[in-house]
Amino acid sequence: MEEFKSRVNLAELTQKVEEIKTNLSHYLVGQHQLVEYLIIALLADGHVLIEGVPGVAKTLTAKLLAKSIHADFKRIQFTPDLMPGDITGTPVYNSRTNEFEFRQGPLFANIVLADEINRAPAKTQAALFEAMEERQVTVDGKTYPLGSPFMVLATQNPIEQEGTYRLPEAQLDRFIFKLLVNYPNLEEETAILQKANQQSSQIDLSAIGAVLNQEDIHSLRATMQHIHVEEHLFKYIAQIVSGTRQTPFLYLGASPRASIAILRAAKACACINGRDFVSPNDIKQVCAPVLRHRVVLTPEKEMEGVSVDTVIHQLVDKIEIPR
Repeated sequence: MEEFKSRVNLAELTQKVEEIKTNLSHYLVGQHQLVEYLIIALLADGHVLIEGVPGVAKTLTAKLLAKSIHADFKRIQFTPDLMPGDITGTPVYNSRTNEFEFRQGPLFANIVLADEINRAPAKTQAALFEAMEERQVTVDGKTYPLGSPFMVLATQNPIEQEGTYRLPEAQLDRFIFKLLVNYPNLEEETAILQKANQQSSQIDLSAIGAVLNQEDIHSLRATMQHIHVEEHLFKYIAQIVSGTRQTPFLYLGASPRASIAILRAAKACACINGRDFVSPNDIKQVCAPVLRHRVVLTPEKEMEGVSVDTVIHQLVDKIEIPR
């Protein structure tokens, strides 16, 4: 059989992806799927919401990804008293010039880790919402553009409810993925203990070398635009998203923004697998993380203990895969 030859040169991209995975594997046990989805989101120019109980390396994974990229990184610990100016920046009076000068906040970075995002009040969420959607912040009526690339990695704890605020649907819709981080299995937890026994109490991240810089990311995203998508796959994506609005198991279906997110994520998925074309499997792989935070179960299904992912998988399995 003749060996498949890519019409788009993806050798550099796949090499960079493997280097990032290798970087992270020195510090993480398991979490391979989480890492892969984070890389897909980075290529697809999307923000990511990471949900999991404390202690499953959500924050560490985000830090490791940021360290693998030569770009500005800021971490914001969200709290109930966090004000919009704490993240956007504020005008500061300069006594020398007798004028107010804008002092940039932590949102002025390429990768922003928003830890425990659901702890911030509505006004602060609104400021973050503008940054995520418009790639800008507005302070005292003046607009300041953010740098490029700009990616928000947000974490939240699904269990603890005290002192938290539910993220509005409009803001959830701006995350390309919602990733769920589960407990490690027995073998992984054993390996975690072995690693912890060999290292000091504080993990040293200074040894991580940057694999990508800002120019590399722009170049890789431009390469992704040349990934081929067959006409029938557009209809396949539309059928999946449209199905979320028609199933009786969901109170709220997904918007066309979800269709676009699936398309972008599927193209990035094809890229990191060394293919210059999207396959139905690429689309199926990204459906759950793209849709799970954009749809809402009916109260009846919630009471039955049915998960959103179960409904999504059932929906996707019912739709005929295009050939």
